[in-house]
Amino acid sequence: QVQLVESGGGLVQPGGSLRLSCAASGRILNVMGWYRQAPGKQRELVAAITSSGSRNYADSVKGRFTISRNYAKKSVYLQMNTLKPEDTAVYYCNANYGSEWSGPYWGQGTQVTVSS
Repeated sequence: QVQLVESGGGLVQPGGSLRLSCAASGRILNVMGWYRQAPGKQRELVAAITSSGSRNYADSVKGRFTISRNYAKKSVYLQMNTLKPEDTAVYYCNANYGSEWSGPYWGQGTQVTVSS
């Protein structure tokens, strides 16, 4: 019954910034994160955060992206800075009541396009 709703996607220039938001229904989840899928590529983990504060970032986004949570709002955010064309993808919110980074709950996705 968990629902995840993303927002904040759009078109930006290389070097620009974008902030994605994901709001969850129901009780607070343990792990919330972001995945992305570019055309012709597999879906990959971008960043995730647990209720205890552990964070996991893809090597390609370390130093550029920051994941955070607002527990009262049951939301997770992804601040994306210094965006590159290769960041272009559909970004999906993901959540899990368990302890694994990847969970069974997914949002519908939001398109992020970084133009050149």
